Amino acid sequence: MKIGFDNNKYLNMQSEHIKKRIAHFNNKLYLEFGGKLFDDYHASRVLPGFQPDSKLKMLLQLKDQTEIIIAISADAIESNKIRGDLGITYDEDVFRLIDAFQGMGLFVGSVVITQYSGEISADHFRHKLQELNIKSYLHYKIDGYPRNIKLIVSEEGYGKNDYIETDKPLVVVTAPGPGSGKMATCLSQLYHENKRGIKAGYAKFETFPIWNLPLRHPVNIAYEAATADLNDVNMIDPFHLETYGESTVNYNRDIEIYPVLNALFENIMGKNPYNSPTDMGVNMAGNCITDDETCREASKQEIIRRYYQCLSDIKRGHISKDVLYKFELLMKQAEITEYDRKVVEPSLAREAKTGHPAVAIELKDGQIVTGKTSDLLGASASALLNALKALCRIDHKVHLVSPEAIEPIQKLKTSYLGSTNPRLHTDEILIALSVSASQNPAAQLALEELPKLKCCEIHSSVLLSSVDEKTFKKLGMHLTSEPKYESNRIYHKH
Repeated sequence: MKIGFDNNKYLNMQSEHIKKRIAHFNNKLYLEFGGKLFDDYHASRVLPGFQPDSKLKMLLQLKDQTEIIIAISADAIESNKIRGDLGITYDEDVFRLIDAFQGMGLFVGSVVITQYSGEISADHFRHKLQELNIKSYLHYKIDGYPRNIKLIVSEEGYGKNDYIETDKPLVVVTAPGPGSGKMATCLSQLYHENKRGIKAGYAKFETFPIWNLPLRHPVNIAYEAATADLNDVNMIDPFHLETYGESTVNYNRDIEIYPVLNALFENIMGKNPYNSPTDMGVNMAGNCITDDETCREASKQEIIRRYYQCLSDIKRGHISKDVLYKFELLMKQAEITEYDRKVVEPSLAREAKTGHPAVAIELKDGQIVTGKTSDLLGASASALLNALKALCRIDHKVHLVSPEAIEPIQKLKTSYLGSTNPRLHTDEILIALSVSASQNPAAQLALEELPKLKCCEIHSSVLLSSVDEKTFKKLGMHLTSEPKYESNRIYHKH
């Protein structure tokens, strides 16, 4: 697959800029890490060549000076908000992040629950943290935030928040996902540090939007698609334009919060060291794009995938149709339709031909294979086997798993486990394939090709079961589905 981003150049440039920013302040810097500190798969999809753990690699170079605060909003806990790429809730991801950071030798100082207003679920979560000997703090909702600067920068605003005790010079504030209150946590800490006579500083490490790409560049539009449910909007930074006469891209929440930051810095230092939200950032990603066209195309595909996810979420009742209107606008701005995704039409054509659900997979060489629903296999399992056959150059008529091996599994499902669907799902066919590999050399060859499915595109003509979705996610494949169920039943188990 084509590479459009120089990751090594990015690591070097980005780390140098962070070091320079630390040097601007008196040995106490709050660094907001926007997006995901590791597992940043969105960045790796829209900037082919970007490694998901790039930001973490930089941070490890400074681990002796660094501690981490993880922020999570009370609203996310209350609503059981799901991290889409991993399929786990934000509060579960906090524990995953703590384990991951500590496993790499990074110190997690505490967890802060933001936008708190007495949620019982947040209290339960805090109790879990306490049982695990993890420090936790509460930051509260503030009326009129972020525009009521007089209230915010007062004892009734940030002053009501818990002061988070930190020891290291560099304090990284991260979170399971967007909307967690990372920036507000940093600003609240600046307020409290100033009260204690500590002239701490703040900087922002946000990969998207990329400030030195055009406003309507597909990479930046893809960021809007990723945060469509938050109503984030990319904007020309008016403060930067006024100060420097240069158009740069930022997003609405940073621009809205800038007057607050400006007031805070004036209280702390007498003068704001930043003339604009763009100045606050240290993002060098735009300087490391080596093939603009490759990144444009990758971003357009990401927008379409996000569009299909939106349609699926609406069908399942997870979000309102209001989000869809934004996606339709973003698709128009990027000048794309769903049919610019190459796997869509083949899956629909196969369904029309067979009268049953179908799945299409695009391999890395551009070849597209399909799978149909049969008496033995669901369309997903069928497509998966056909893709492995194509990778091994095994004739389509060859059975990787014999029908005689499948039938006992079907009997187990229907006669003993209470399933009404006898067809094998993807996880079941992979287990059957593994068992067959001991006797069938072709099956062994197919198993060895599984890693080559990573980053391949796949589209289903119907919504898939959670089992199939999770299997494709574990394989690292990029799945989309038509927003319809296989049957007209009222209840659908996912």
